[in-house]
Parts: sequence; structure tokens; C-alpha cells
Amino acid sequence: MPLDLQNLQDLIKTYGAVFGYLVIWGIIFAESGLFFGFFLPGDTLLIVAGVLASPQIGVLNIWVLVFGCFVFAVLGDNVGYATGYRFGRKLFQKEDSWLFKKQHLITAENFYEKHGKKAIVLARFMPIVRTFAPIVAGIAAMHYRTFMAYNLIGGLLWAVGVTFLGYLLVGMIPPELLDKYLLGIIAVVIVLSFLPSVFHIIQERNSHKE
Repeated sequence: MPLDLQNLQDLIKTYGAVFGYLVIWGIIFAESGLFFGFFLPGDTLLIVAGVLASPQIGVLNIWVLVFGCFVFAVLGDNVGYATGYRFGRKLFQKEDSWLFKKQHLITAENFYEKHGKKAIVLARFMPIVRTFAPIVAGIAAMHYRTFMAYNLIGGLLWAVGVTFLGYLLVGMIPPELLDKYLLGIIAVVIVLSFLPSVFHIIQERNSHKE
């Protein structure tokens, strides 16, 4: 069952707010750092959860919600980093294969040495990429304190910012019309999320040409 606005609201009404929080936080955790979490709807879920925490609907508490989303987003990234660091690097310590080559590891290490701080923050706003970014950071042995600092920044901006966007939407769009416009709003949010990364790539290419 997809966790759209109506389904998530029905789930919370049936099993209670605590169960709803655990479902939301569990999905955020999985999408932030587990290999299989890349297909989970992080942006959509945060917006929908924010809508349900709005005063007009009020089945969730916004402060409990955003605190938990932030904590579990950061924890998920830490699990992803640890997975990449402890297990991912071993794949590159064997003889080169068509996929796992030592040169790939060196390239990843160089990338995170140069762009790692921005990459950790920007990846938060990019579906699929945010699942694998902490894993790659671990494989590349990015300095943990640096990773953790920017993990906190990215987690705060994403978990709190996107959730509050959903929270504020209800004040701009009547609740009965939200389902009609929600998918379009989420699509716009995802597209806008990619723009900083696209702008950064263009900047990098232009600087190399000069």
C-alpha cells in the first residue's frame, strides 16, 4: 500500500500516532543509508507527514515529527557510512574486476577529498543519490568528523525543511484540494532539489575549461 496522504492518515487513525511516527522514521532511516532503501519515497513522505502535522489536520505533532525525522536521517547516513567503510572497501582490496577496480576507489577518495562536504549536503535533496552518498563516503574513507558535521547540516536542512514545507502547504491550499495538487508539488520539489547539483556541475566544467 503506498503511503499517500489518505493512506498514511488512515494508518495513523487506525494504529495511533506512535505507530505512525515509527513508520515514518523507519522509512527515513532506511532511505538514508541502507542499500535497499533507494526506492523509498523520502521527499514525498516528509511532505505528506508535514501535511498531517498541520493544525488543520493535526494527527501528528510537528515538533516530535521533525525531531525524529532529523535524528533518523542522521542515523541512517551513519549506518551507510559505516557499511561503506567496513565492508565496501574490502570489495576493492581483491583483484580488479569489471566493476570493482582499485582505480574507482582512488577516484572516489579524490572526489570526497575535494567535494565531499558539498556532496553530503546536496545528496540529501536528491532521491536515490542520498541513499548511496554516505555509503560511497565510507568506501572513500572520508574523514568521519567532517562527514558527521555535514551529515548533521544536510539532515537538518532536508528533514526539517521539507517537512515544514508540507506543514505550511495546508495554509496555502485547502485540505480538500491537497490530494489534487500534492503530486505536482512533490515533483516540483524534486526538480528544484536537483538544481544546486546541476549548477555545481556546470560551474566545475566551466572552471576546467578556463
